[in-house]
Amino acid sequence: MADGKIPEEFEVGAPVLVCRWRIQGGELPAMNRHMRALGKRMVLGKHLTPQLLGWVKQHVEWTLKDGSYEHPNGVLMLMTDELGRAAMAVGEYEPLADTSLSALVERAKTSELEAGETDVAPETIWVARGGSLVYGAGVGSISSGAASLVLDLAATLGIPVERADSLAEDLEMGAACDEAFLVSDEHGVVPASDAKGPMGERFAQSWEALLAKTARAAK
Repeated sequence: MADGKIPEEFEVGAPVLVCRWRIQGGELPAMNRHMRALGKRMVLGKHLTPQLLGWVKQHVEWTLKDGSYEHPNGVLMLMTDELGRAAMAVGEYEPLADTSLSALVERAKTSELEAGETDVAPETIWVARGGSLVYGAGVGSISSGAASLVLDLAATLGIPVERADSLAEDLEMGAACDEAFLVSDEHGVVPASDAKGPMGERFAQSWEALLAKTARAAK
């Protein structure tokens, strides 16, 4: 795609960027949020082209429902290679088998490594402390689609949010918190099984409500 055009056939090489977005009823919840975050992602030091972003949006809007017939409540996967070529596929959604705090922290740390290359972490760890939230991301960092939703919900509810890019490492070292949860483009809001609390449950319920609303609208 050196000429910036979308090729007719997509023969994607080894992916350097993989986005995994939960779908519901063959539709993509929070599509605009995901598209904004996608537009800010980097592939080998370059933003995705407007042509590619337009192709993704067009296929999500026009063909996702038919293309997700076998897995209408599955996961949409967008893969981009080093040449800027892309492909999309839909697979079955599998909930996390391990939702312990240590497992969620490990996922957040892996996601931080991805953000080091693409500028956007698809999964982040959050904790509640004394009625406030701490978001495991640096000041000024770019939020994923799901994280931007939680940030806006927190603002609506009047819950202060502090950013801390060392949060995952701090938790790994035993830092205290009232509760913790993962925010993921694929899994939504996942409270830690051994560190649950009312705040995480509230955000998890909001995510589930969004999925239900999307499913109703898709009928």
